[in-house]
Amino acid sequence: MTLDAKIPSGPIEKKWDTHRFNIKLVNAANKRKYTVIVVGTGLAGASAAASLGELGYNVISLCYHESPRRAHSIAAQGGINAPKNYTNDGDSIYRLFYDTLKGGDYRAREANVYRLAQVSGNIIDQCVAQGVPFGREYGGLLDNRSFGGAQVSRTFYARGQTGQQLLLGAYSALSRQIDAGKVKFYPRREMLDLIVSDGQARGIVARDLVGGDLEVYLAHAVVLATGGYANTFYLSTMAKASNATAIWRAYKRGALFANPCFTQIHPTCIPQSGPYQSKLTLMSESLRNDGRIWVPKKKGDDRNPGDIPEAERDYYLERLYPSFGNLVPRDVASRRAKEMCDNGFGVGPTKLAVYLDFADAINRNGKKWIQEKYGNLFDMYHEITAEDPYKTPMRIYPAVHYTMGGLWVDYNLMSTIPGLYVIGEANFSDHGANRLGASALMQGLADGYFILPYTIGDYLATAAFKPMQDADKAVKEARDATQARIARLLAVKGKRTPDDFHKALGQIMWNNVGMGRNKKRLTEAIKQIVALREEFWRDVNVVGGPNDFNSELERAGRIADFLELGELLARDALHRNESCGGHFREEYQTEDGEAKRDDKKFAYVAAWGYAGEGKTPVLHKEPLTFEYVKPSQRSYK
Repeated sequence: MTLDAKIPSGPIEKKWDTHRFNIKLVNAANKRKYTVIVVGTGLAGASAAASLGELGYNVISLCYHESPRRAHSIAAQGGINAPKNYTNDGDSIYRLFYDTLKGGDYRAREANVYRLAQVSGNIIDQCVAQGVPFGREYGGLLDNRSFGGAQVSRTFYARGQTGQQLLLGAYSALSRQIDAGKVKFYPRREMLDLIVSDGQARGIVARDLVGGDLEVYLAHAVVLATGGYANTFYLSTMAKASNATAIWRAYKRGALFANPCFTQIHPTCIPQSGPYQSKLTLMSESLRNDGRIWVPKKKGDDRNPGDIPEAERDYYLERLYPSFGNLVPRDVASRRAKEMCDNGFGVGPTKLAVYLDFADAINRNGKKWIQEKYGNLFDMYHEITAEDPYKTPMRIYPAVHYTMGGLWVDYNLMSTIPGLYVIGEANFSDHGANRLGASALMQGLADGYFILPYTIGDYLATAAFKPMQDADKAVKEARDATQARIARLLAVKGKRTPDDFHKALGQIMWNNVGMGRNKKRLTEAIKQIVALREEFWRDVNVVGGPNDFNSELERAGRIADFLELGELLARDALHRNESCGGHFREEYQTEDGEAKRDDKKFAYVAAWGYAGEGKTPVLHKEPLTFEYVKPSQRSYK
């Protein structure tokens, strides 16, 4: 398969504007003739459904929660990037483009990344108009702060709850279209299969999670905005309900899965407290603006942090990276924290933590100043740990947080299945091998508000559509396949719970496919995952039935998909004999312990195709070319 990214020609700063002019349009009076399904109601999905409804399309919106307000987007804390240059510190569209491409270790498309930077300023204007309460300076102007991988202040924020406030803005826009009748909203539905007819994505099969009924939704195009797959690792900062089922069903219907091994480890997570824990909690990266990260210089130093003198502390990020200090990118900060703990300098009961200390900032600016910027984050830390971070340093440790991989999409955000669009974290497109902080919200809203509404029109205006009915062969096949999967899960009647298998998978993934990877452990991981998957289908116990509310059945289906996706993730990591961003192969590192890329052999997008059950997936490659930023060894010193 030849992967055509459909990147427009011309100077990079004009590609998007030229492309918007050249693509076909759907006449305003004809938009009502087309129906689009949007699966997912987080920032990407809610903004896309609202925008498409506003344009005049008929939209079907599905959410597996009872309300879009519960989407995992609310968990984003620190902010959203845009190169407004309000602080007059030298920011620009090109600088944001450069920082993002470099931060992703040169494993993303230049054209996509530049477009993301280009439209990001519009997002801020849109959200301010919606009433999003961004932080403001004393004079009333929008405030900014810095994030990792940048030396300018470009991150707009709403205290420590930016994702929640942005989602409320998108939700209000979506609610308006629901009230206007342009969006039909279906809560508590989970997509379980994609309907492909004559090579086109024409609908989905979903399960009513309350009543258990299987439902068919038909349309002219399908948009997946279902988030990432970090819960493959069991312990992650993602909501427990976050899953990969929608994109995995699309993958098995013919959509390519790109760069699955590019997973992000976030350095600022509250450490795991015990084996009983099923989820981890993130402390916003914004805290690294004013908190200083350190460990004792003496191994195994068990003294209270307040009793350790300044001269006996190692502020290792400031020592190793004087230019960026505590604001190095996430992959760099995570590796250094792991390195410190592996070498015996970890703190806390498990010794798998480092300190994030605000004493200097409090002494310099006062406790009230810290409370105004980060108060809710400090309160959250106190509720979880019963420790007061105003008086004693936070303890943090890296955790799985975000996935840069996802379904392959072209410049128009369309997958390899015509009519199937993938937006937000569900696609692979904009971050490369590592995501800079405050870029997830930026991509989700850019895709939903300002990119997809243009590009989907080009497809609808040019494609031919045959009438579709529930009795069609493709519909019946997808529905029957869904029923068969459910029946197979319920028929096993083994002895182990779905969560037991999920936890076992998570241990394999974290130990072998986590922060550090090597050929031996990846090879072993693949064998272990295959064996665990076989055991799952022999011994899983899914209680209840198919035709009622059954959360165990929901979980079992998602975990079955994780058991397949985990193998693909490990295979992708094994084939990529280089280190880049969040993919750190221990065999490929510089003398300083940094990621060592191989641009001659691996400057491409690895897009995997499904070959059938039990068969090795097929690798397709999209070469990456760099006309504007020459790839070089990343340095944040």
